[in-house]
Amino acid sequence: MEVKVLSSKLVKPSYPAGAPRPDTSEHVPSSVFDKVTYHMQMAIIYAFSPPGPSTADIERSLAAVMGVYRLFAGQVRPGPDDAPGVLLNDHGARFVEATVDAHLADIAPTKPSPVVLQLHPDLEGEIEEVVQVQLTRFACGSLAVGFTANHAVADGHATSDFLVAWGRAARGLPIAQLPPHHHPDLFPPRDPPHVEFEHRGVEYYRPAPSSHPAAHGETQHNIVIHKAHFTKDFIAGLRAKASEGRGRPFSRFETILAHVWRTMTRARGLGNPHQASTIRISVDGRPRLAAPPGYFGNLVLWAFPRATVGDLLNRPLKHAAQAIHDAVARVDGAYFQSFVDFASSGTLEKEGLETTAVLKDVLCPDLEVDSWLTFPFYELDFGAGSPTYFMPSYFPTEGMLFLVPSYLGDGSVDAFVPVFEHNLEAFKHCCYSME
Repeated sequence: MEVKVLSSKLVKPSYPAGAPRPDTSEHVPSSVFDKVTYHMQMAIIYAFSPPGPSTADIERSLAAVMGVYRLFAGQVRPGPDDAPGVLLNDHGARFVEATVDAHLADIAPTKPSPVVLQLHPDLEGEIEEVVQVQLTRFACGSLAVGFTANHAVADGHATSDFLVAWGRAARGLPIAQLPPHHHPDLFPPRDPPHVEFEHRGVEYYRPAPSSHPAAHGETQHNIVIHKAHFTKDFIAGLRAKASEGRGRPFSRFETILAHVWRTMTRARGLGNPHQASTIRISVDGRPRLAAPPGYFGNLVLWAFPRATVGDLLNRPLKHAAQAIHDAVARVDGAYFQSFVDFASSGTLEKEGLETTAVLKDVLCPDLEVDSWLTFPFYELDFGAGSPTYFMPSYFPTEGMLFLVPSYLGDGSVDAFVPVFEHNLEAFKHCCYSME
């Protein structure tokens, strides 16, 4: 696929006529949740069937929505006291137009591969903008929209709110005004701090004196991304099997993740039954800390269910699902407040602790999951209808999987699973088995 870039420019936020101009020197400091998360550019790709929305409408609405979600129009910059954060300087978003002299149906990948990296702006190097957008029009009239955003500014929940608002702006519908973002009094530590849980070795770790971990991408691995499609009926069967004898059935998320966890363990061919396998699961803190409605930023910690290889392979699905359920339940409001107290106590600086949220090339024997099952990503409608499909970009980290609602809209789920190529056939062989 040859992508021809036609133009690249900044789209700055726009404001209603007669509205007062905002302060472009305001600096929003990073919260403890912004600081502890992944500092990377995340990318997603949409496809729209013809007749696609016009470039003018997309650009106009992007400017309008950034006038409300100003963090996405600013720049990641230190504040007056050198504290990390976002400068609300209305720098704008990078806006790229491109074309492909082919039909989308002929070349569109059904799963992430290196080719999709051409459908959004580059994720590497120094990126001045928090948000980047690329519109790629195909000869058939189809449109691909590649969207990237700095994860240190907003999590998936907040980003999906922005995307829905962007579509509403394009359709001339009202959007929520001034979503609340972080300020120093929003999630205050207790005085005195009360750290009830262990956070060393969980969100933070103490690096060894001579430790220089390899950055993401430095090591080459033969990794492919498999798209597993789980139908509504298959998921219902899994849930019934996992929840048998249980008063309340496991959730769709718990069931699918438990199944993929066991499948990956089997496909990897892990031979030591006593070896532990752990999953890193994002847990939304909004309901746990009673965050204001529409809070825009990062508000996520992680649950870490753990099981042995032997238990995952030899015990029923219920065992893995229960481990996931229990681990997530432990990351409650008390845990979130304990984290705030710990992260605000000065211990990080005193002990030289660093965040564990760092990209790796290989997670085996562990997993990480980004679940987008409850996010309204498919509600991005610029006025010409919902997208025909939506998927993450190409992130070839073995074991870092994405769960996404299927474009079919019938309750089925797509799991994008990066595996070593030599484990692919084994994964495909057992991923649709309920045994």
